[in-house]
Amino acid sequence: MKKIIIDPITRLEGHGKITIFLNDDGSVANVYTQIPELRGFEKFCEGRPVEDMPQITQRICGVCPEAHHMAATKALDDMFHIEPTSTAKKIRELLYSAFYVTDHTTHFYILAGPDFIMGPDAPVAQRNILGVIAKVGLDLAGQVLNTRKENHWIIQAVGGRQIHPVFGLPGGVSKRISEEDRAKIEDIAKRDVAFAQLSLKVFTDIVLKNKGYVDMIMSDAFTHQTYYMGLVDDKNKVNFYDGKVRVVDPSGKEFAKYTPAEYLENIAEHVEPWSYTKFPFLKKVGWKGFVDGKDSGVYRATPLSRLNAADGMATPLAQVEYEKMYTTLGGKPVHHTLATHWARLIELLYAAERLLELSQDKEITGPNIRNIPTSKPTEGVGIVEAPRGTLTHHYVADEKGCIKKCNLIVGTTNNQAAIFMSVKKAAQALIQPGKDIPESLLDQIEMAWRPYDPCMSCSTHTLPGKMPLEITVVDSSGCIVKKLSR
Repeated sequence: MKKIIIDPITRLEGHGKITIFLNDDGSVANVYTQIPELRGFEKFCEGRPVEDMPQITQRICGVCPEAHHMAATKALDDMFHIEPTSTAKKIRELLYSAFYVTDHTTHFYILAGPDFIMGPDAPVAQRNILGVIAKVGLDLAGQVLNTRKENHWIIQAVGGRQIHPVFGLPGGVSKRISEEDRAKIEDIAKRDVAFAQLSLKVFTDIVLKNKGYVDMIMSDAFTHQTYYMGLVDDKNKVNFYDGKVRVVDPSGKEFAKYTPAEYLENIAEHVEPWSYTKFPFLKKVGWKGFVDGKDSGVYRATPLSRLNAADGMATPLAQVEYEKMYTTLGGKPVHHTLATHWARLIELLYAAERLLELSQDKEITGPNIRNIPTSKPTEGVGIVEAPRGTLTHHYVADEKGCIKKCNLIVGTTNNQAAIFMSVKKAAQALIQPGKDIPESLLDQIEMAWRPYDPCMSCSTHTLPGKMPLEITVVDSSGCIVKKLSR
């Protein structure tokens, strides 16, 4: 049996490779997305003081530490049985909105952008951020860099550090916002809104006006009918920081809606011996394997999933774009994986609008930033929407206030089953017996998982057995001398 290996997978956080097995006639027999790394945070968090969790868990990832910091802080609220003050909640959501602006900007322009802006047929040397800059122009590239710079300033000003915040405490936050910083944040937020609108225009001009791209988005090769998950507010509108988790079925009908404390009643986790990733599924449907449809417990938690699971956006400009997307793509829910890039830009606009709303709320400069806990920590669950999907932190404390049990279901973990399915379906549709397999075709197969914006470092926790090890020895000319494996 012949095999094709795409190694390494590019433009993601972490490490991975795609192995495609071909039948004798050249058709695709099976496809595996393999993640060779193990983080194991759930184990080495055991025995640590519960207060350390917002600092420890965010070291899982350098791309979305703010998401882990926030989920851990909310889990501590629950563990200490303390409700944060209104001011603290708004400060937390303000920082989180700025984080979403930086993260979605990074993914669209640097990780996903080359797929569409440059195209899968572009030379490898041009399918990167430098090629994107050359095509969109230095002015827009400058705005991308400035947007990330200014919003990282917000994260530092509010959270204490640009990369790993230190402000989250059970019952609140550690620092109030000055009026001077509030005014500066408001100015930045206004520029964020304009930048998000420009980004949507770029997407319209380059992608939606290109029939080839639209046909690719809507093709069966990049389509799966699954359940969809996302956090919603009390009006079933998209919310990144707080609310209930809502799940809709492939027809768009509400299937479940639960609080963080109820997540184990709704979600179970499947393990495969060949992967360090867990495969969550809907407990009330059951694990039926790597298949889609209403009878399968596989669900997705992505920007597109959040929009599918919600009844709309909570800000006016994002709502207009939300309606435009569903009108263009034939109504809700949208099952086209590549449309996730469009949904991500709508979320970028929502995050910018929400940041502006919060920056104009004078309560965020108030002094009442924390309720002090008075009880011992017991058990708690915190849920936020990481850019890559619904993020759940669940901690159980012992009698000394140290972690006895830790369970993390991170954004990419939710999507692992769907990622495997998407890559396999794209490979089976694109690789045809008797036809050449150019590099551009392999890039299109990579495009099947890139909309998930996978963070492999975040998602690898399970310990199925011995750590596999493969060593390849090559000589100075690059020829393989020996392979050793365990």
